[in-house]
Amino acid sequence: MLIKKNEINTLSENIRRVIDGQIVDFRDNKEGPLSILKNDIHTFANLKNEQMNCAVAEHKLLTEYIANISHQIKTPLTSVQIMVELLETAPPEQQAEFIYNIQTSLAHMDWLTTTLLKMARLDSGMITFSESLITVSELCKTALKSLEIVLDIKDQTVTILHDIDIVCDNHWMAEALTNLIKNASEHSPDNSTILVDCGENPIYRWISITDAGNGISKVELSNIWTRFTGSSGKNSNGIGLPLALAIVRSQNGDIDVNGGGKGVGATFIIKLLK
Repeated sequence: MLIKKNEINTLSENIRRVIDGQIVDFRDNKEGPLSILKNDIHTFANLKNEQMNCAVAEHKLLTEYIANISHQIKTPLTSVQIMVELLETAPPEQQAEFIYNIQTSLAHMDWLTTTLLKMARLDSGMITFSESLITVSELCKTALKSLEIVLDIKDQTVTILHDIDIVCDNHWMAEALTNLIKNASEHSPDNSTILVDCGENPIYRWISITDAGNGISKVELSNIWTRFTGSSGKNSNGIGLPLALAIVRSQNGDIDVNGGGKGVGATFIIKLLK
């Protein structure tokens, strides 16, 4: 089969245009080896463009991710630096207050960096989840260990209404519960009770966490799983809830939210498919 020189030149020019980032449709409706080659080049060019678009999107996401992390860490760090500078010349009664605030900020930064590292590990697919049988009460007992001080400061209690066995990765599900209970604490007043309940049906087992707040508005509900912006809690950074959701979804589950309102607190419901 003879192939005209101008066809080869046109094909070559179009390939160079694709290399330069332009979009070219190589396809034709003719028969023969040249048409097959054009169609194959068209498929290859589309794959290349899709890969480039994904790379650009991932780069943008990474840039935003790093910027958000920097901002989240910079805020408490700046506060610590200011208090350290004032500490030396402050009167004794203020020194104790500054030291307490510094300790609080450092603890917050420790939680923040640890949580961000966990989220990064989940995003990169580095975590392998294992399954074992455990009761919801045991999971809550593990989750509450890291929240004792937070709950004590606000004189809050966590009440577990029922108990069932569930199958999950014990460590990571406890981490998800920690973040959900922490969120409930942030949105509940002092001297209040956070309710944890559980149950099952033929399709899934569930664990619910209900705070004692005033509910979640529709505007906040629409952004509640958005990293760095989702929660309006006083000490929230908008990463605890997205981390909990990522953990539960990695174990064949999901989290539903009942926003409550009119004196009824919000309820977060973990659903794990059987």
